[in-house]
Amino acid sequence: MIDENQYKIEIGNEELEYFLQSVFDKYGYDFRSYSQAHIKRRITNRISMSHLDSLEALQSKILASTSFASLFIKDLSINVTEMYRDPNFYAAIREKVIPRLKTYSFLKTWHAGCATGQEVYSMAILLTEENLYDRSLIYATDFNQQVLDTAKAGIYPEQKTKQYTRNHQLSGGNTSLSDYYIAKYDKIIMDKSLKKNIVWAHHNLVTDGVFAEVQLILCRNVLIYFNQNLQNKVHELFYESLAKGGYLCLGARESLRFSSVADRYQVVDSKNKIYIKKY
Repeated sequence: MIDENQYKIEIGNEELEYFLQSVFDKYGYDFRSYSQAHIKRRITNRISMSHLDSLEALQSKILASTSFASLFIKDLSINVTEMYRDPNFYAAIREKVIPRLKTYSFLKTWHAGCATGQEVYSMAILLTEENLYDRSLIYATDFNQQVLDTAKAGIYPEQKTKQYTRNHQLSGGNTSLSDYYIAKYDKIIMDKSLKKNIVWAHHNLVTDGVFAEVQLILCRNVLIYFNQNLQNKVHELFYESLAKGGYLCLGARESLRFSSVADRYQVVDSKNKIYIKKY
């Protein structure tokens, strides 16, 4: 059994900055504007799991091994997700957003920080149920290629289907979730019909810019891991990416209230963090 106390270390801010700069210089992944508390938790966890004794030892191993670096980069990506996570949010989308989206001849949606894709497929099913999917295009992006590959494959553990089914029902789903996947070998495989209008793409919110004009952006429970300056930078990116009258959806613990773009949006649903671009 690992004694976790053995691996508890104190990481100074300057030491952390030097470490993150070295990762950026070597691999081009920029975590320098992430929340320091989040970064330090993930670093100390990786040090413990790798049986190392210092940040310096971790840095040496990361810089010497691309495979280990990939493991560490995965540690820092936000991969907590499930189908129809926060069902009330999807119910609010059906009630307060879908009626307006139905007025568009063609709909573009951007899932930023899509992780392993369960919420992307959730939206694809919702749009199918609302007879919008055939005139929709979904951009699903993440900076972590490994999770993008998982998302594109659309294969998930079967043991979670009961929770997924319950979430779908609570969200107002009007079809059977089992219509959209095949169960095989303790896995579920998402139906090909859901994949035809999804574009999976590598995009880094920290370093990349606008790539399309969209009517709906979902970026839920990602910004909480960024510091205030980076949050504002990403909000500016989202604002520039949204068409006038487009919708921005954030996570339960996120808000536009203190952001640099707060006055450019109108609140649609304060509880479920849904906003509409005013101009």
